[in-house]
Amino acid sequence: MKILDRYIFSTFVRTFLAVFVILMFIFVLQGIWLHISELAGKDLDYAIIGKFLLYLTPSLIPLVLPLTILVSSIMVFGGFAENYEFAAMKSSGISLQRAMRSLIFFISFLSVVALFFANTVIPWAEFKSINLRYNIRELKPSMAIVEGAFNEIGDVNMKVAEKYGDEDDKFRDVIIHKKTPKRLGNFTVIKAESGELVNTGDKGLALVLYNGNYYDELQPKDYKERRKKPYLKSYFEKYNINIDLSSFNDVDLDETKYNYSYKMLDIPELNESLDSLSGDLNQDKRNFSNNIISRSGARRLGEAVEDTSKTKNSTAMGKRLEAARKKDTITYNINTIEEFYDSYDLRQKQQLTNIALGAVRGTISNIKGKESIFKKKVQRLNKTEIQLHEKYALAVACFILFFVGAPLGAIIRKGGLGLPMVVAILLFLTYHFVGIFAKNSAEDGTVSPFVATWLSTFIMFPLSIYLTYRATTDQGFINTDVITEPIKKFFSKIAGAKKKDTE
Repeated sequence: MKILDRYIFSTFVRTFLAVFVILMFIFVLQGIWLHISELAGKDLDYAIIGKFLLYLTPSLIPLVLPLTILVSSIMVFGGFAENYEFAAMKSSGISLQRAMRSLIFFISFLSVVALFFANTVIPWAEFKSINLRYNIRELKPSMAIVEGAFNEIGDVNMKVAEKYGDEDDKFRDVIIHKKTPKRLGNFTVIKAESGELVNTGDKGLALVLYNGNYYDELQPKDYKERRKKPYLKSYFEKYNINIDLSSFNDVDLDETKYNYSYKMLDIPELNESLDSLSGDLNQDKRNFSNNIISRSGARRLGEAVEDTSKTKNSTAMGKRLEAARKKDTITYNINTIEEFYDSYDLRQKQQLTNIALGAVRGTISNIKGKESIFKKKVQRLNKTEIQLHEKYALAVACFILFFVGAPLGAIIRKGGLGLPMVVAILLFLTYHFVGIFAKNSAEDGTVSPFVATWLSTFIMFPLSIYLTYRATTDQGFINTDVITEPIKKFFSKIAGAKKKDTE
């Protein structure tokens, strides 16, 4: 490696490492802030917090690494241009591409490492991170209580309308289904205006309820009395329910119960998952289609129409029905259906119409109910495909963003953390938010997952070619003369004409 290559390479690596550490620190703080509700008030030791940060850091690489490359390349090459080092290189016959040669190999190596990292380390970190967060959540029961849904805590099923308090341990509008050891079912219901969780000591917890009613369903031996559904009702101002907290305190934070998420999979597993999800979705669609056709009675209608046509000895009609019956779809000529319908009297027509309307309403309701299921399956399939393309897109983006940043730095001729940082952040925000909006659109199938994942990279690719060309030919970012010169000529003509008029 020549002295110039070593100088450019060492300058870039030093800047790269410094920017990477700074940006990683910023993003880690942001990650802690997003998950602070899961960590605060849990009495976690430093080892657990360290594990949490260790598992969180790899998931930030897809954000930090491309931004670091963009910022570093703009800063380094902007500094070279600002200090006239590029002018000295060009006077010695060294072009921009020649100056970038050592860094091109370095960025290529970094792209390969990024692909390997995205395929191995990030899925492992996501697996560990998700399981650790679930286990931390179980250390405090109030964190496991979701508003508006029944939550199992100890031997009670509890539903609250709202949580409040510093630690979300106070509740409003509490409904409890209390389990009875010797009776199977929900025979005891407790309703209260408010409640709170109170710690009573080691592995002990009390649920204190205020201003409510206690309902206990009775089970008489006499069947006639049991049909009346008798129950006991009592009012209370304060009621305590003791809960065994040992199952919450004895949490193994290294336990891995949750082993599936599209973010946990590597490339072979994602491909296998895509085949499985796609096959399952297509099979469900075929089964549902056959079920709708079967329940609609289309085949039975065809058989009835065919019988009618045979009775009328209509050869042409029989041929049309035979051709329709051989197809995969159920299609009949409208004239054939009308002839079949006209074969009934008025009362039978009314009955047929009512039956048809009921069948259509039932089919529409069934389709709407199944639509949400298909939508969730399509979202899961699209998210999995997006995750697969993201692993490759990260490596390509690192390479392309270098060819955006390096020539842009040479064009703006400004180093340091001022203008280069502003330009880099604006470019990266454009790159990042285009990707986010496209991926959100791809989840419901509006945009292809492939296009959504690669769209921001496709936008940056022609920009990198354009900037490299402009920097190589010593041109600015935009040729303003094309815009300003015609305007100057126009105003000069106006000024000349006014001068002649005054003379």
